[in-house]
Amino acid sequence: MARCAIEIPAAFLHVGRVKLVPVALAALATALAGCEEARPTAVTQPTAAPPLLNLQGPAYLTNAQPRLQTMKLYVGPEELVAELALKPVEIYTGMMWRTNMAENEAMLFVFSAPEQRAFYMRNTFVPLSLAYIDPSGLILEIHDLQPRNETSVPSRSNNIQFVLEVPQGWFQRHKISTGTVVRCQYGELRNSFSFRRTP
Repeated sequence: MARCAIEIPAAFLHVGRVKLVPVALAALATALAGCEEARPTAVTQPTAAPPLLNLQGPAYLTNAQPRLQTMKLYVGPEELVAELALKPVEIYTGMMWRTNMAENEAMLFVFSAPEQRAFYMRNTFVPLSLAYIDPSGLILEIHDLQPRNETSVPSRSNNIQFVLEVPQGWFQRHKISTGTVVRCQYGELRNSFSFRRTP
């Protein structure tokens, strides 16, 4: 059995007996709690994270989401003002239910880790083009999406961390092609967001 010495400092000796009793009892309880032998505890298995998609109801909003926080993006020599879809509900809702997007506006979907992505146009009335972008900000693929088409458009690459949506044809009108680097007002995309690392 482990032992622990209990010592009352001399600084407490001037305190009257009545005042010292509660202090001494509290110190004793604390010391005894800290001096017990370590008992093995049951190892609890981590619970699985809940799925992001709620099968009881939509994981997206049923109306247009309010304008999101914005950031300036530089796509090659071109400048865009992009809304940032950062939270799951913002990502799942995206441009759903909205009726317009100005020529130099965009929505940037930011994911915590690169993987294959797939986007579709459920409840989306604005024709869009999207770019699948790797962690370094390099545009790997560009696709046109048709309003209300629920056919998924998967990326060919499994190294996609950002997705940029713009008005349909924007990339072509501005002569932006694959291989173009996307940066933001703070520098490189990957250095402009905090990502939680998972073990």
